[in-house]
Amino acid sequence: MYREEGSGAGRPPELTARQRKIIELARAKGNVNVETLSDEFMVTPQTIRRDLGVLCDGDYLRRVHGGAVFNDLQVNLGYQARRHIAVNAKRRIGEVAARLIPDGSSLFINIGTTNEQVARFLKHKRDLMVITNNVNVVTILMGSTGVELVVAGGIVRHEDGGIVGERASDFLSQFRVDYAVIGASAIDADGTLLDYDYREILVARAIIEHARSVILVADASKFERTAPVRIAHIRGVHHFVTDRRPPAVFSEHCREAGVFVHTVEDQ
Repeated sequence: MYREEGSGAGRPPELTARQRKIIELARAKGNVNVETLSDEFMVTPQTIRRDLGVLCDGDYLRRVHGGAVFNDLQVNLGYQARRHIAVNAKRRIGEVAARLIPDGSSLFINIGTTNEQVARFLKHKRDLMVITNNVNVVTILMGSTGVELVVAGGIVRHEDGGIVGERASDFLSQFRVDYAVIGASAIDADGTLLDYDYREILVARAIIEHARSVILVADASKFERTAPVRIAHIRGVHHFVTDRRPPAVFSEHCREAGVFVHTVEDQ
């Protein structure tokens, strides 16, 4: 069964192509310095310092003498900052995942920037019931005449618009839906899905338990991160949509569990 297939006040600026490349270099090497970057991009050291200032303000990098280091992968980046990481990959993941959800379905959509991309590609579906604990998903789908929206009650986290905690979990547990769209802050090679906030875990587990088919959406950077709280194991997922082929060990867990892996670079 294994297959591979604008800026406003208070929002971080859109990253330039050079700034995105600097992030990739820092991720690969662990650190970058001003002089080397200046030579590589053929711009002045002052220009590179401005770039590093933007990236450090956005929590992508951390400033050190002479340059910057890639921010600790164990730190959960701010939600707005995460919107600007792997933007194209998340959009393509959202498009592929939305194809798995036919008209006339009921589904959960959990918290996550990639989950929000799935919602964008559901706007023109017909006869959907979408139940969510994500205020941003509500904003995206509001006004879509073919979508009935149901919103969980509970505590709203100001940083990301997520509705979390026991009340939200209890509310979602009343339903039995066709599909669930979930994300993860980190994925271990052994198949464990991880997150940072135990309050969010309660909701994620309720969503998984009360859906007939679970769709995990996550870009490849999640394999480079770690987080302290276990959501579930990949064996509880039916479809995994990602941008690049996952690590071999993880792929083997998917094969054993019968998880369909859809890799958008192969689409």
